[in-house]
Amino acid sequence: MNFLLFQFGVCTFRYEPNQSTYITKAFNFYIFPKPFSRTSPDIKFICQSSSIDFLASQGFDFNKVFRSGIPYLTQEEESQLREQYEERRSQINGAGPVSYTPTSGTGVCKVPEDQRDFIRMVESSRGDAGDGEGTNTHSLMHIISSSSSGSDRQCVSRQKERFIQISKVDEEERRRREQQKQQREQEELNDAVGFSRVIRAISKSGKLVVGHNMLLDVMHTIHQFCGPLPEELDDFKEVAMSVFPRLLDTKLMASTQPFKEIISNTSLAELHKQLREKPFRSPTTECPEGIQSYDTSTEQLHEAGYDAFITGLCFISMANYLGSFLTPPKSHISARSKLLEPFFNKLFLMRVIDIPYVNMSGPDLQPKRDHVLYVTFPKEWKTSDLYQLFSAFGNIQVSWIDDTSAFVCLSQTEQVQIAMNTSRYAESYRIQTYAEYMQSRQKSTHTSRRWTDDGWADTSYSAASGSTSETTPPALFDVPQVW
Repeated sequence: MNFLLFQFGVCTFRYEPNQSTYITKAFNFYIFPKPFSRTSPDIKFICQSSSIDFLASQGFDFNKVFRSGIPYLTQEEESQLREQYEERRSQINGAGPVSYTPTSGTGVCKVPEDQRDFIRMVESSRGDAGDGEGTNTHSLMHIISSSSSGSDRQCVSRQKERFIQISKVDEEERRRREQQKQQREQEELNDAVGFSRVIRAISKSGKLVVGHNMLLDVMHTIHQFCGPLPEELDDFKEVAMSVFPRLLDTKLMASTQPFKEIISNTSLAELHKQLREKPFRSPTTECPEGIQSYDTSTEQLHEAGYDAFITGLCFISMANYLGSFLTPPKSHISARSKLLEPFFNKLFLMRVIDIPYVNMSGPDLQPKRDHVLYVTFPKEWKTSDLYQLFSAFGNIQVSWIDDTSAFVCLSQTEQVQIAMNTSRYAESYRIQTYAEYMQSRQKSTHTSRRWTDDGWADTSYSAASGSTSETTPPALFDVPQVW
């Protein structure tokens, strides 16, 4: 969560049945959270040197990011800034005439020679006395701004040059200037929402959102443009489905029947190459004039807009291949076809052997883990210590949880009881079966968070009963749950 998205690619596809063609519109957004005022978020972020080196080798335009990057705000940040704006506006409207005071410094400032007569005239009209050579800035501001006459006098203090400019304006002029100022502030805030509008538009559309190996893409998008990521998996699924009600991962699709038997490599570039060969067909595409177009003959991999474009092509090729199994066969399969339902809202999960995907709209697969042990040990232990401890049981797999615990996967289930017996009298470490570990977790009551109209709300959750004190919250952007 300490990283930033620098580039966001979107490509839309619309099928034209008369021409059997897909109209594509690709967009490449450079993103950067520039602060637009003193109250706007000032984001700190980190860079990984290998990632920067890789992007530079691919010709990535860092100047365009930092100079021209589109800003953005989450909903919570936007709401806070709008509340601050309304609060300032209420204070101004309720405090009478507006005075412009110095932003810093309380010292005495020298009034320029050509303005002293005017200041003396103002002071004499108030019945106050002041020395033009050494008038206290704050006192002068108070004297002039507290005028009870029919017109206001506004003051502007320029501290660097150390002089005060005073002009007399009537009520109508003061209101006009204030309205102009408020309008500028509103325009600045609207501009600051920036790219977040694109994400909200995609969300509200309810359209199928297609990505390749997209779990991290979804997480980064939600965190950067919508709100903080929750700690619990079920809460994350709930928020993700509120933002994007229909998702499809082409890497998972290519790794599943009937595709996995005929697709040997599911990396995006290789997948695209294989889907241009039989038994698949490449879709015919057209791009409207004036819209960025890509030519697949000249690869522009790792440019976000191009990656989005070829991801869409891969999806269309695989979806239309499913149409060949129908009677009669269909050459075009809609994004809402029931043939695609097995792939909806399932995101490819890397590095987890027995769970191939995260099911965003339902319970995840529950594999048998009778051969897995939960081991706790001193903080000084390393992976080699675990391998030595279980050396008598042949090949093992170690998955670290934290500095003092890990899962150890044995090659054979019948070895579990032997391992448990040998550890019964151990003092430096403790072993539990996977079932015992899960049971101990389910007995504990913890606090989870739910997304509500007012943002995140803590709810008491009992893992044993599966009940909460909250009802199902509304969608994050009031997204229609269309499937």
